[in-house]
Amino acid sequence: MKVAVLDSKGKDTGRKADLSDAVFAIDPNNHAIYLDVKQYLAHQRQGTHKSKERAEIAGSTRKIKKQKGTGTARAGSIKSPVFRGGGRIFGPRPKDYTQKLNKNVKRLARKSALSIKAGEKSIVVVEDFNLEAPKTKDFLQVLKSLGIDNKKSLVVLGDSNNNVYLSSRNLTQTDVVINSELSTYKILNASSIVLLEGSIAGIETNLTK
Repeated sequence: MKVAVLDSKGKDTGRKADLSDAVFAIDPNNHAIYLDVKQYLAHQRQGTHKSKERAEIAGSTRKIKKQKGTGTARAGSIKSPVFRGGGRIFGPRPKDYTQKLNKNVKRLARKSALSIKAGEKSIVVVEDFNLEAPKTKDFLQVLKSLGIDNKKSLVVLGDSNNNVYLSSRNLTQTDVVINSELSTYKILNASSIVLLEGSIAGIETNLTK
């Protein structure tokens, strides 16, 4: 698959990037996508939810009233769940939400997601660029030149680029990752995928192992 390479000002450089059909033009596997996205979302959960149960409440253990003759139900502890301030019955406990997923399934899911975006003509290839300083204004100008400043976008770098990463942190609709951090969820969640020219080889190598 041949895709035109643009510069950071959005102009055609006259060159073409060759995207591997084995990564960007496969028949998408929807079930693999579902499994990978489900795992990604599950791993975002901390699992630290906790409420105090009866044994964890601080309070006196004395019997609060006599057993019989009060006309009401018997009660032995102020920490009982039926009293205000008592422990909670069957409350949430810490839980590990991590899920295991085969590496081959994850690769298939990412290739499927990239193939979907390629089929939608949502992938833009831009020649490698750098910013002189971490300035959001400069990075936003690049997005405007590409016509994606008002869209959800995912920018994929070949190598770590601190100035570009820091320049994008204030933009809620733009995510910047290096090729090894690419995930199915981030690919599908973006309207436009911006691949820097230097990231293509790394993506294809990671997904065709």
